[in-house]
Amino acid sequence: MRRLLVLPLLLLAACGDTKEATNTTASTTDTTVDTTVDTEGSAADTTVDTEGSAQADTTVAPRTLTLWESARITSDGSQPNFQNVVTTADWGTGPFERVTLVMELDSTCFPFSRWLDDRPPAGQNWPPLCDAFDRNYEVTMDEPENPDAPPAIELVRAITPFGGPLRFEIDVTDIANGLPGSHRFRTHITTYADGAGQVSGSNGGWNVTGRLEIQDGPAPRKVLGVFPLYNATYPEPYDQLDFPFTLPEGTTRAEVQYRVTGHGGTADSSSTCIGSAEEFCKRYHHVLVDGDETVYRPWRQDCDTLCTETTSSDLGQPKTFCLENPMGSMRSVRAPRANWCPGSVTPPRLFEVATPTAGPHSFGFFIESVAQSGGWRVSAVAVAYGE
Repeated sequence: MRRLLVLPLLLLAACGDTKEATNTTASTTDTTVDTTVDTEGSAADTTVDTEGSAQADTTVAPRTLTLWESARITSDGSQPNFQNVVTTADWGTGPFERVTLVMELDSTCFPFSRWLDDRPPAGQNWPPLCDAFDRNYEVTMDEPENPDAPPAIELVRAITPFGGPLRFEIDVTDIANGLPGSHRFRTHITTYADGAGQVSGSNGGWNVTGRLEIQDGPAPRKVLGVFPLYNATYPEPYDQLDFPFTLPEGTTRAEVQYRVTGHGGTADSSSTCIGSAEEFCKRYHHVLVDGDETVYRPWRQDCDTLCTETTSSDLGQPKTFCLENPMGSMRSVRAPRANWCPGSVTPPRLFEVATPTAGPHSFGFFIESVAQSGGWRVSAVAVAYGE
């Protein structure tokens, strides 16, 4: 259980998922370089100067594709942007030398000087727009529009800070080269409000800015296909789940990207848990690729690096807090967790396909001893490469 900085109340991180709700329009900033060579008026002159003159630079300038600009994700369930913002964007036909997803998250909770303009209402402890908790924070591509569609491709799994800002960059070059063209992008944050304003704001939320920085050019790897396998909360009764996929002709290497974080759940007094929620439990994960099994415990022990002790007097009395997680208790911020830390990205674990021949293959997983109502968020994507 977690405590917030301002109130000595216990907090538990939320975990959930909803359908996307809001559509926004993506814009592109496309810059080109003039590569015309002046040949003193002769357009057909292709003579090479062997006396040392430099060749024209034909490098294509990088371009930016804006996904969201300070888009509000709200905890108000009656609004179309409840827990989600969605847009459609076309990153082009490729090939791409590099594509980077840049995400910037802003919180109305911090810096504390913002409280002077958005004061807590009478009888409440938090500014109305402030979400003081750490929340699931996911960016996905091509959320399914019907039950028979493939699962969404998760581009990044993160957790918001306790009421603070967060910026990160993710390399999505292989996804772009494997799936060029137009796609739907979604940012999902499981934000909730406290109507009484006691443990969080009564209308809390987050502001999201996202863009794709694209360098057109030769692809660093030959991507033959990207295949979404799973993206959901691991369901009760927590049995093994299996998913087939097919590698195309020409495949010489293939991998499965496995993302997982533990959340929620009831108390578990076993020695594998250090706290009263699934997020504080070390669970064995069994991952199978073509029957080859890997067993491991996803666990983060570096959360203390996300608590730089800082003191502020913006609200009058000095307050000491974690700079990276300003609304969380320092003890809670520093605690190890089930493969995540507040205010950070959880990278995927990669599993190689041992014999990447063209044709059918399989991926499966199960998680041991999950507490009833435990919420393990799992996604998996297979990527095929050629020479």
